[in-house]
Amino acid sequence: MTPIERTIRFRRYQDAAFQVLGASLTVVALLVLGALVLDLAKTGLGRLSWSFLTSFPSRKAEQAGIASAIVGSFYVMIVTAFTAIPLGVAAGMYLEEYSRRNWFTAIIEINIANLAGVPSIVYGLMALSLFVYTFGLGESILAGGLTLALLILPIVIVATREALRSIPLHIREAAYAMGATRWQVVRHHLLPYSTGGIATGVIIALSRAIGETAPLITIGALTFIAFLPPTPLTPRPEEDGGGLYGPFEWLDSGFTVLPIQMFNWVSRPGEAFLANAAAAGIVLIVATLGLNALAIVVRNRMRRRIRW
Repeated sequence: MTPIERTIRFRRYQDAAFQVLGASLTVVALLVLGALVLDLAKTGLGRLSWSFLTSFPSRKAEQAGIASAIVGSFYVMIVTAFTAIPLGVAAGMYLEEYSRRNWFTAIIEINIANLAGVPSIVYGLMALSLFVYTFGLGESILAGGLTLALLILPIVIVATREALRSIPLHIREAAYAMGATRWQVVRHHLLPYSTGGIATGVIIALSRAIGETAPLITIGALTFIAFLPPTPLTPRPEEDGGGLYGPFEWLDSGFTVLPIQMFNWVSRPGEAFLANAAAAGIVLIVATLGLNALAIVVRNRMRRRIRW
């Protein structure tokens, strides 16, 4: 056997060993995840009901529900999405297509990569100082949504840049050769082709945000709340002045979210509250999986549209 043949055989053995190791680690990770999900389902499935989904928290475990947490999570994610998506996509587009390649741009890129790995509690401390105290937003839905928007903003920027980089260079060159401006190239060619990748990154970022607890607790989100934020354009109680609620008054309302509600129940004694926390965890997992499934559907539809 020649040295080249021995080298080729050795590389094949290495490749096979790596595949076996990777498959084994994947199986172990899936088994651990499956065990956790089964334990969660075993504890919380019996507690899931329509009453649990539509009731407010209570000191009595059997009467407690997650209505305020679900609505609070929904409102906070609206603020997060409407803040992080436009800013993140615009910043990623600028850095990838417009900015010059110099030392200043390199510093910005390094800081964006570093911010993506900063612990979430640091964002909570920054938001407490900036949004709650400096801007006077208080412990409101607006402050919570902006906090989570800052948390996922680096992820959206990186996802946008990677999606734009995946577009072949000849598409840009062909558009420029036809006399298109840079904005026309971005608007009519790059954005349509990269929408699937951007949407996937955005939804994955939102999936992370919906499960965050530390930054929201840091800014003072409530752990026990038995009311819902005001619905826009609905009648205001007479003791509150009458009239209708404004379209954005809910932004100033106090709130709680599913992870915080789970944290509150886990800290209470008794198996019944643990069952409530497990049931809320199932709802949170379903919401997260739903967002990821939506990302897959959006990506596949965009790819199919581009193909045709």
